[in-house]
Amino acid sequence: PVVFNSAAPDDGNMMVLEAVATPDQKRRWLAPIVAGEVRSAFAMTEPHPGGGSDPTMIRTRAEKQPDGSWKLYGRKWFITGAEAAAHFIVIARTSDDARRGLTAFLFHRDQPGWKILRRIEIMGPEEHGGHCEIEFDGLHIPADDVLMGEGDGFKVTQIRLGPARLTHCMRWLGLAKRCVEIARAYAATREGFGVRLADRESIQLKLGRTAMAIEIGRLLVMKAAWELDRGGQARKEVSMAKVQAANTLHEAADMAIQINGARGYSKDTVLEWIYRYARQARLVDGADEVHQMVLNRFLDKEGDDFWRWQVAGA
Repeated sequence: PVVFNSAAPDDGNMMVLEAVATPDQKRRWLAPIVAGEVRSAFAMTEPHPGGGSDPTMIRTRAEKQPDGSWKLYGRKWFITGAEAAAHFIVIARTSDDARRGLTAFLFHRDQPGWKILRRIEIMGPEEHGGHCEIEFDGLHIPADDVLMGEGDGFKVTQIRLGPARLTHCMRWLGLAKRCVEIARAYAATREGFGVRLADRESIQLKLGRTAMAIEIGRLLVMKAAWELDRGGQARKEVSMAKVQAANTLHEAADMAIQINGARGYSKDTVLEWIYRYARQARLVDGADEVHQMVLNRFLDKEGDDFWRWQVAGA
């Protein structure tokens, strides 16, 4: 994904800027990311007791100045790509209003008033720019660098996170398919007790179940993308796809390592890298449990309509 300039968090940032930025903001903040000239980051998650999956808990605050500009104070962490990023989108609190208390701001790494406190070491492979804890201590942001408008920060997060979660799912399903490819290639040649692994029913069951799970993930992703294309928020559909794809990746990596045995546990294949990478999938952009709670809320609200599909002519 990095090679094609479609890795997180750049892909999500490009999509939200294309959707809601002004023409001048697109020229200054979007075009350089699209051209691959800079990397970017999205700063929302905070240490306890700040906001994580629940943005209403965000404590980083932006104070409006007499000239209409803003100054930011607070702390964020696990900000993907922050160390390599030049362009940032940050979500901060501008009021105590339950629905319009957050605002999205744009800033450049060269602006004074903020710093990276540390690059947080993680269990999985490091991506460009790592995962950082950052602090704001009076970062000055001009009025022109407010994204959408004051109080629209929650809207920005919803516009950004839905499609971004889907592109996560696409990458995860691609990795899951790679696990199946490696497992099948090894099973086709490895023999034990006079029988190829590929001819053992237990191996066939593992591969067949994983292939089915990947296809289910692909269908859920396409259904969510269809709903977004129709102009919907696709919150229910995106949550389903996210949980399915994340767990499918984890199970596919585990399955492939098991079939490859010690070879899979070693660094002779990419499987151990994928396995460590896979564990984050069930946490980033909302833990499994958060998305399952979202789905239950829809179930309570919609009842039998939860399963209703739009059909032609309806």
